[in-house]
Amino acid sequence: MAHKFKIGDHVTWNSEAGHVSGKIIKMHTKDFNYKGYTHHASEDEPQYEIQSDKSDHIAAHKESALHPKK
Repeated sequence: MAHKFKIGDHVTWNSEAGHVSGKIIKMHTKDFNYKGYTHHASEDEPQYEIQSDKSDHIAAHKESALHPKK
């Protein structure tokens, strides 16, 4: 399956603080533990680790929550 994003892509997503942007640093296609939680991922529904442009915070999100940065 072709994925919408790849490592190095700049993306945006909606958070409690509003829209955030960052760079994808890792893609997961299997379940993984992050910040004490198990995040579910598969080949069909990957999750991405994204480093925020402003704070260097790292977040994990499903592909469906991300949008290409314009």
